[in-house]
Amino acid sequence: MKGKAWKFGNNIDTDLIIPARYLNTSDPAELAKYAMMDADAEWVDKMNKGDFIVAGDNFGCGSSREHAPVALKAAGVSAIIAKSFARIFYRNSINIGLPILEAPQAAEEIKEGDEVEVDIAAGEIKNLTSGKSYKAQPFPEFMQKIVDRGGLINYLKSRTK
Repeated sequence: MKGKAWKFGNNIDTDLIIPARYLNTSDPAELAKYAMMDADAEWVDKMNKGDFIVAGDNFGCGSSREHAPVALKAAGVSAIIAKSFARIFYRNSINIGLPILEAPQAAEEIKEGDEVEVDIAAGEIKNLTSGKSYKAQPFPEFMQKIVDRGGLINYLKSRTK
């Protein structure tokens, strides 16, 4: 995966990711229109499919709504790199097939606009702008399979075939 980095700070909660006033639908395409609206009202229009979110500590804190990772995935985010994630957001992301990487040094050093390349399976992050490489903890095999198949439901369907 290769794309541009969009930087956000610490404690980006689910209300910043998808404001509650837009939760009158569960349609991913509709939710995508409002992703990160309260953190950066123009972000959805500026970002491109395949771009990355790079954030600080505790990304996805707040409520347990699955709408938050759904909105980001539907908006075209290929992965999120952060210092740390709220645990419920972490698991919701895996369940819907949105790759996330905990990589504190990468999250600190990657700047907005940098071109980034990520190998999820290997846990490798390359900042193509600076030339630096970082290592994140790769997912255990079973979690990687869930992400590879686009989420838990698709994974379970593949196991029953």
